[in-house]
Amino acid sequence: MDHDLGDVRRLVADTCRALSRDGLVVGTAGNVSARVGDLVVVSPSGVDYATMTGADVGVHTLDGAPVDAPLAPSSELPLHLAVYRGSAHTAVVHTHAPASTALSTVVDEVPASHYYTALFGGGIRVAPYATFGSDELAAGVADALRDRTAALMGNHGAVVVGADLTKVLAQVPYLEYVCDVQLRALATGRPVKTLPADEITRVAGLLAGYGQTPRR
Repeated sequence: MDHDLGDVRRLVADTCRALSRDGLVVGTAGNVSARVGDLVVVSPSGVDYATMTGADVGVHTLDGAPVDAPLAPSSELPLHLAVYRGSAHTAVVHTHAPASTALSTVVDEVPASHYYTALFGGGIRVAPYATFGSDELAAGVADALRDRTAALMGNHGAVVVGADLTKVLAQVPYLEYVCDVQLRALATGRPVKTLPADEITRVAGLLAGYGQTPRR
């Protein structure tokens, strides 16, 4: 494969290690991919993240056919392919983080109880449970991601999508934070206050230009 794909394969492996290091996956659960043109670079199934290298990461077509794949791909390859075929997103990170997974078992949508939901386009939908790796799961998650960059997977985990794998990885802790806040709020037994749609739109605009680079 060419140099650019080699860099992407290494980035996928590095992203998997980051998820493991930060407690956002358990064991070899979760998976990562990036789209490069008409190809999909996706983490392999059942490989220890601590030892995974770019050479272990496979390259497939948008139909799932292997192009350069030394190992079997993630069982959730259908999910990644469904996202890429149905949207302009070019990066997908799927986690089994504790708060988002727990919340996926008790709600159908995470409301805008914190303004960080604006990072994901508003209330975060929960896709119905379906067996991992199934086309049914892939279709349900793709639908839950409509006009959003994050969704929960019922009784399973979470997925964050976007245009750049490094930036998508940076969004994962924010999703986990939003879910943790909602869980704690629900635990009080009190009604959870939410923000109106126009405020979420306003905050989204503010966050889009947030951040700066220090002078060196």
